[in-house]
Amino acid sequence: MERSTPSSASARCGTRATPRRRPGGAPRLARAGATGVALLLALACQSPPPEFEEPDPADVLYAQGLEHLEGTNVLGLFHWPHIDSAIESFQAVIDNYPYSDYAVLSELKIADAYFEDGKYEEALSYYRDFADLHPQHAQVPYTIFRSALCYRRQVRTINRDQSATREALFYLDRLLNEFPYSEYSAEAEEIWRELRTRLAENVMSIADFYRGRDEFESAAERYRSLLSEYPGLGLDAESLYKLGLCYAAMNRPDDAERVFLAIVQNYQGTDLADDAADRIAALD
Repeated sequence: MERSTPSSASARCGTRATPRRRPGGAPRLARAGATGVALLLALACQSPPPEFEEPDPADVLYAQGLEHLEGTNVLGLFHWPHIDSAIESFQAVIDNYPYSDYAVLSELKIADAYFEDGKYEEALSYYRDFADLHPQHAQVPYTIFRSALCYRRQVRTINRDQSATREALFYLDRLLNEFPYSEYSAEAEEIWRELRTRLAENVMSIADFYRGRDEFESAAERYRSLLSEYPGLGLDAESLYKLGLCYAAMNRPDDAERVFLAIVQNYQGTDLADDAADRIAALD
């Protein structure tokens, strides 16, 4: 009679043998399932890939910038431009369409936006760069004129430093010399005369200051510079008369008489001519 082994007995009873486990580990199937779950969780935690929106066409962005720069009218009385939005739209044109004509125009409009906002140094930077980068562009005269206006907006009173006045005149001279027939020339000439007169009045104020302190030599030097550097601005007769007063105070009667005589001869019928004649009589 055959002896039955444990394995054969189990088979006959219809029961399964318990699977053998590796020491210290889980069954292979359980470990595989855990790995799959972990992989699914990792994939679920990943962020979706970024979506890139196609920018609006250059002409659309440029038109948006113009609209922002135009701004809104409050009660029909106040113009309220949206400067930051305008610059953002124009910069989008430059960034996305750097070789288009709209990019070139956007550079100019950014300068205009800063000018509208009173940020004249930023505006100057863009105006100057535009003229340097696009010297043949039709808008170069405009950028030179606007550069002059940037400095004009920063001009101080006649008794203060006139550096901004001189810088404005530099750009006006450049415009009138290089583009004498531009559409901005007529206005540029008016502003040029206005700013030249301001410089002359500044020199006059300094001269008067010295004369008030009885520093007649220093005063006379400034009056002479007025006559040589700023003629024809309506200050000639006054400068001559005050120069004559300085000469008289410095005990230089011959020089004083020569100056007063020039006033009598060239400005007949004016109060200064009458006063100069009285001064001549007093010298004799």
